[in-house]
Amino acid sequence: MQAEIIAVGTEILLGQIDNTNASYVARGLAGLGINVFHQQVVGDNPERLDDAIALAEQRSDLVVVMGGLGPTRDDLTKQVVARHLGRKLVVDEQALNKIVTHYKTTGRSLGDNDRLQALYVDGGRSLPNENGMAVGDFIHQANWTDFLVLPGPPRELIDMFDRTVMPVLRDTYQIEERLKSRVLRYFGIGEADLARQLDDLIDNQTNPTLATYAKSGEVTLRLTANAKDDQVANALLDKMEKTVQDRIGQYFYGYGDDNDLATVVVNQLIAHHLSITAAESLTAGLFQSTIGSVPGVSAVFPGGFVTYAASAKHELIAVPQSVIDQFGVVSEQTAIWMAQQSKKLLHTDIAVSFTGVAGPDELEGHPAGTVWIGLAYRDEPVVAHEYHFADDRQLNRWRSVLNGLDLIRRAINDHN
Repeated sequence: MQAEIIAVGTEILLGQIDNTNASYVARGLAGLGINVFHQQVVGDNPERLDDAIALAEQRSDLVVVMGGLGPTRDDLTKQVVARHLGRKLVVDEQALNKIVTHYKTTGRSLGDNDRLQALYVDGGRSLPNENGMAVGDFIHQANWTDFLVLPGPPRELIDMFDRTVMPVLRDTYQIEERLKSRVLRYFGIGEADLARQLDDLIDNQTNPTLATYAKSGEVTLRLTANAKDDQVANALLDKMEKTVQDRIGQYFYGYGDDNDLATVVVNQLIAHHLSITAAESLTAGLFQSTIGSVPGVSAVFPGGFVTYAASAKHELIAVPQSVIDQFGVVSEQTAIWMAQQSKKLLHTDIAVSFTGVAGPDELEGHPAGTVWIGLAYRDEPVVAHEYHFADDRQLNRWRSVLNGLDLIRRAINDHN
């Protein structure tokens, strides 16, 4: 079975927001064995949307239209779909009652456009929206293209898709076999190197299949098994994962699409009751900001230091001026002192330090991309690691943060 996704919204077309809905829906459809061969993005223009729908229905069994269901004047998706199919819109009375009650409760007046959110295409199936007002719609047509109309806000779409759409599609198309995927995440190995070590598995893949994806500073590997039930699918995935991990397991750090190094490290710190601080020079607080985005980090992170200038290293965390004068700020010795002193000052179990040349110019005779990362772990000797990145300033800062996180992750694993 073949599906097509149409995302509606001028803000998506102009690149003002990311089209995350399309990737989520595509993964969900793939899990049902429904192939997505085409995707389109259309602005808030009824004529162009109608053209996109006409093209999609000629080449797809299911057309998923996302966005444009709200109460504003440019939210015209369901009207366009209904007109294209030659049907009228009808009211979902339960959804309308929800809208009326909400407006009464909040003391706001209810306009005609607000009521449009309760409409769906006649002959279709209204899909309830637990996190919003606009209902979705599934129009099943015998011997012709089906339509699935979903709201645009991800919080509404994701819940509707998981809670209602998946069961409806499975029942409508009598899907027994299913695709089950497992995402493995790796840091410290490039996509080309990872693929090279798995060449024979990729070339001869049948079930499960393997696909590599380059992320920002890391690589993910998606294993996908086709089976009649989860137990069989998991057994297939377990077997393939063992083969993969025997080859590249030293770079593996976690599972899942919605995961990253910062989340893994913070959860490790919390699980092992390890507190952490940081002293940052070239990263200028980026490491602390990154771990600060992870829920629960306050349990293990009391704060840290941004010591961008040489004087700040000396005055804030007492790096000896003699060390700076003798070795420079871009040095193993300065990185070690930064980690050691910050750990001492905030009484934490771990401290990480970053010093180096973000770029684009040289510093102390060191080329852009030269970085030292120090690590103080409990009572272990403080160490520092040297890295050489490219000459892109922002990438050098981000790569420094990722490598610092990986050093912490490996240290925790080695000691627990």
